[in-house]
Amino acid sequence: MTPRPSTPGSQLTSHLGLTERIFVGGKMRRLAATVEEGLTRVEQRLAEELHVGDALADVTSRYLYEAGGKRLRPMLSILTAQLGDGATDEVIAGATALEMTHLGSLYHDDVMDGADVRRGVPSAHAVWGNNVAILTGDLLFSRASQLMAQIGERAIRMQADTFERLVLGQMHETVGAQAGDDPVEFYLQVLADKTGSLIAAAGQVGILFSGAPTAYEQAVLDFGERVGIAFQLLDDVIDLSADPDETGKVPGTDLRAGVPTMPYLLLGRAADPGSAALKSSIDDGVARIADGADPAILDDELARLREHPATEATRRLAAEWSGDAVAALAPLPDGTVREALTRFAHVVVDRSR
Repeated sequence: MTPRPSTPGSQLTSHLGLTERIFVGGKMRRLAATVEEGLTRVEQRLAEELHVGDALADVTSRYLYEAGGKRLRPMLSILTAQLGDGATDEVIAGATALEMTHLGSLYHDDVMDGADVRRGVPSAHAVWGNNVAILTGDLLFSRASQLMAQIGERAIRMQADTFERLVLGQMHETVGAQAGDDPVEFYLQVLADKTGSLIAAAGQVGILFSGAPTAYEQAVLDFGERVGIAFQLLDDVIDLSADPDETGKVPGTDLRAGVPTMPYLLLGRAADPGSAALKSSIDDGVARIADGADPAILDDELARLREHPATEATRRLAAEWSGDAVAALAPLPDGTVREALTRFAHVVVDRSR
């Protein structure tokens, strides 16, 4: 029988301690309630849009949705919408479409990375095979586009531009840095395209479709892209966690699949012989895994990388990008929305402590 994950919970802002760490203090209670209400509407719309008439597609398309999720992108849409008329129907539709796009990308990512677990359940390709997983991702992209089309041409263009960056980011990650590329700068651009672009679009949805001043749009875009990079850098740290319950994935999934992460790249910049030897051992293990060896052969090396200064340097780099994201908020008016976004940027890089 096909494994079926649990239904998402209703207290969505509790993810990552958001309620306790972002919406702190009496003046934030009303904003917290507004965000919670908006996220409930997004969750209801997701359930509707992910229902497919075809029996197989209905199960596969809802699979990762039902495994849960942080819903960070819809939360940003609802937050930035408070700079205008609030979470209008168009904001909810746009936020839902972008979350569907994110879900679709997860199906593809797991196939390309060979991940066996996602959100604490077997990945879709581990259950149905690569072809069905890829086609399910395609289906979600299609339905997200249909939903954006209901909002209008501006929404379609935004979806298309964002999707282009997602594809380019994945393509560049797959091919890797070329001769003459700085590996760290190359990787940061991959993160900007694969992760930052979608988070930036989520904030943009809240501005565009709530009637907020257009002067806020670029600030929100810059914030979203930078906080997305910070988020992914911290994910690189968490990916090395020895506790799968923390990540919902097998520790070191990306590195075992030969996908460089920032700790690995910074390890390569270290000049000491011990770091060079560790990198060489990781490279040898990745090559052996590609030839069919048990991925567990890298357990010791990943444990050493977890304690290496390169991993702490990655954490510091994430904090720098978080600080840049906060600085981008300068054009926004003082108030609870700007304060919540600032706290959000801080929480993103403090969630593994």
